[in-house]
Amino acid sequence: MPTRTARTAWDGGLQDGSGQVELSSSKVGTYDVSFPRRAADDAGGSTSPEELIAAAHSSCYAMQLSAEIAEAGGTPVSLDVKADVSLGPDSAGGFRLTGIALTVRGEVEGLDAAGFTKAAEAAKVGCPVSKALTGVDITLDAALVD
Repeated sequence: MPTRTARTAWDGGLQDGSGQVELSSSKVGTYDVSFPRRAADDAGGSTSPEELIAAAHSSCYAMQLSAEIAEAGGTPVSLDVKADVSLGPDSAGGFRLTGIALTVRGEVEGLDAAGFTKAAEAAKVGCPVSKALTGVDITLDAALVD
C-alpha cells in the first residue's frame, strides 16, 4: 500500500507564527494554519490539524461503512458522513483531542435500521483512522434516511 505525504512550513512562535500545510501527494492545495485561528471559534480561512483529522476520519469512515454495508448484504446508495473533532486542554499540560463525533446518514438498499446501525458500529471500529485514534473518545450517531 502507498504512503501519502503532507508537509508544513512554519515561521515564528506559537502565538505570532503561522504556516502553510501542503497536501504533497495529491497536490490539491496548500492551506494556511496558525494557532490563534486554530483556537478561535471562527477559523477565518485557515485550516487546523483538527479539521484535517476530521476530513481524514469522515472519508475513511465512509469507505469502511460502504464495505460493511456490502458485507451485510446491502447496497449503499449514498452516505453523508460528518466528523466533528474537538480540541481542549489536557490535564497533563498543553492540549489534546477531547472527542470525535461521527454523524452518518445513509440511503441503503437491502438493510433495515438495525442492520445499518450494526454496519455503522462495525465501520467505527474497523476504520483505519478510528484505529489510529483509539486514545480519543469517538461517538457515533447513525441513521437511515428515506
